[in-house]
Amino acid sequence: MKNKYAALTFALLMLVAGKSLAAPCPKLIPPTIAISQDDDVVSNLLQSIPSPLELSQLIKDVGTDYNSSFLNATTNVNNYNTSYRQALNLGVYSTDLGYCNLYSKNQDILNYLSSVKDLANDLGIGAYFDAETIKKLANDRNNLEALLNTTQQNLEKINTHLREEKREYQSILLLTGGWVEAVYLATQVHKQTVAKGNAKDKADRLKEKIGEQKLALDQIILILEIYKSKPNFEGLYNQLKELQKVYNKVQIVTKKGGTKTVVVNGEVQVQSLDTSTVTVAEADFQEIIKQVQNIRSQIVK
Repeated sequence: MKNKYAALTFALLMLVAGKSLAAPCPKLIPPTIAISQDDDVVSNLLQSIPSPLELSQLIKDVGTDYNSSFLNATTNVNNYNTSYRQALNLGVYSTDLGYCNLYSKNQDILNYLSSVKDLANDLGIGAYFDAETIKKLANDRNNLEALLNTTQQNLEKINTHLREEKREYQSILLLTGGWVEAVYLATQVHKQTVAKGNAKDKADRLKEKIGEQKLALDQIILILEIYKSKPNFEGLYNQLKELQKVYNKVQIVTKKGGTKTVVVNGEVQVQSLDTSTVTVAEADFQEIIKQVQNIRSQIVK
């Protein structure tokens, strides 16, 4: 499955097609480089950040049960009455939709699909989201991959349209909202897994993947810095900068392993064989959980 819709993201659906959120983002831009709104690097950078769709698959892979209480209630959709909040929460709901997709929760899929469609219409991009096709696929439990692919393709169309209209600042809000929701869901599932007391290996896997989000966060902040003079952006930027301070304590050591070429759904893909070791002190990890929850609460309120 393709990754990156470059706008959270739907932040929570991960790993379905062979690329994990944990993998280093391709073509990472050094945090010290200066870029502007007019640079092509902004569009390239948006496309380089992994889709949150990949993360929710990982959550399912560790064997956790579906929990709708983790999601942003669809009844909140009417609270989002500015383009800033609509774009952020389109990312949030997209991630939540992907989470529902992976567990084949048909009624929830339809509810979140409706919220996604409403916000997309509010932003003038509803024509690029094929809700009817997704609705039909949601009723076929044997077509999960087609459902996820269609959802992903719709999001990519939305991002392309926003870039063409020079509205990359809305793409970064979509991405950020989706990414925050994906990481939030991962932290909640981690706490749930730890509470069971008999799944330490699964909890450790989630902790590692959450730690690896340091790479994506660096890229998100790099783009947000360009737009922080826009209304409301500075507050979000400052919150993520505080989160970055904690993430800077996470140690990621990557061992080069070359690449291999594989065919996925008839498409030739080059996969990295690099491996990473992630080290996160428990105190820092708990602070990450706390800050992500606070940022997410501000987005969805």
